[in-house]
Amino acid sequence: MNHEALFTPTQLGPFTLRNRIVLPPLTRSRSTQPGNVANPLMATYYRQRAGAGFMVTEGTQIEPRGQGYAWTPGIHSAEQVEGWRQVTDAVHAEGGVIFAQLWHVGRVSHTSLQPGGGAPVAPSAIAASSVKVFIETGPGSGILAEPSVPRALATDEVKALVQLYVQAARNAMEAGFDGIEIHCANGYLVNQFISAHSNLRTDEYGGSLHNRLRFLREVTQAIAEVIGADRMGVRFSPLFASTTEERVYLGLVEDDPHETYVEAVKILQEIGIAYLSLAEADWDAAPRLPDSFRNAVRSAFGGKILYAGKYTAELAAEAIEAGWADLIAFGRPFIANPDLPARIANGWPLNPLDAASMYGGTHQGYSDYPAYKG
Repeated sequence: MNHEALFTPTQLGPFTLRNRIVLPPLTRSRSTQPGNVANPLMATYYRQRAGAGFMVTEGTQIEPRGQGYAWTPGIHSAEQVEGWRQVTDAVHAEGGVIFAQLWHVGRVSHTSLQPGGGAPVAPSAIAASSVKVFIETGPGSGILAEPSVPRALATDEVKALVQLYVQAARNAMEAGFDGIEIHCANGYLVNQFISAHSNLRTDEYGGSLHNRLRFLREVTQAIAEVIGADRMGVRFSPLFASTTEERVYLGLVEDDPHETYVEAVKILQEIGIAYLSLAEADWDAAPRLPDSFRNAVRSAFGGKILYAGKYTAELAAEAIEAGWADLIAFGRPFIANPDLPARIANGWPLNPLDAASMYGGTHQGYSDYPAYKG
């Protein structure tokens, strides 16, 4: 077997994972319209990839205001919960483990995606820059657009949002998911509260780092009390450098990213969540996270640590052997290779990715990638 470190079993909360290879959250924009409902095509896609140690769904909006891209699925309506049950049933039939990623985009949205055409909501009324949203212009067609200027949430609205996250977690468990991951990365809502660049609030949710981390703490703690911390993960994208090149990836570089995210990790350790997911910069020639940061995270957090980025099987195995990673997520390779764990284990060649079919569309470029035939 190739890269044996990737195939040693490990425990994630109540689950024994058969390998360390993870399908990370990957937006594919295939939900049924109207209603943003998971469907049988999506069930096929996830079932095909159930050989992963575990899987995390694409970002799934917790409420209508949480949507920033056309055709992404939600988990706030009864119809959406039933749609996701098709997915979880299909994955469990293959012996797989699947978590739902709970997503709210905050300011990274457009009035055409918002209920009643309203402004997106955010910690502060500061427009997102260096990112585009995707809006529908007709059935099956759309364009990239600049995000709309958001309105600042009132303090009572922030507290109500915490409860919307809790309800979404309840919905996920009702839909049959094994757990949930809170999307706190890539410049979306929780990240907007954490960042001094997007949070200029003067109430208890703004100002000091302690206050800017309050929303993260309240959401995570409230969900843990409902579904159990051992069925939870949190995803961060702790950028230490930025880029001007066009990219899908979005992040905010703090004045002191090391302190910001180590303090955030300490909160998660206190709550006792099962895993921490760290998404690394993914543009060409992007710098790796500093070893000092990786070591500090390992020292501060006792759960499983998952890294995602431009990892090869070789780099992934080295990260696990070095002790700073427990799990490694493979994004684009897993899109194009539904049997990725078997291909890595056996040294089989990989299918190439068709980048043009990543977002939206049909089964083509989604569920029609072949397993290895030999």
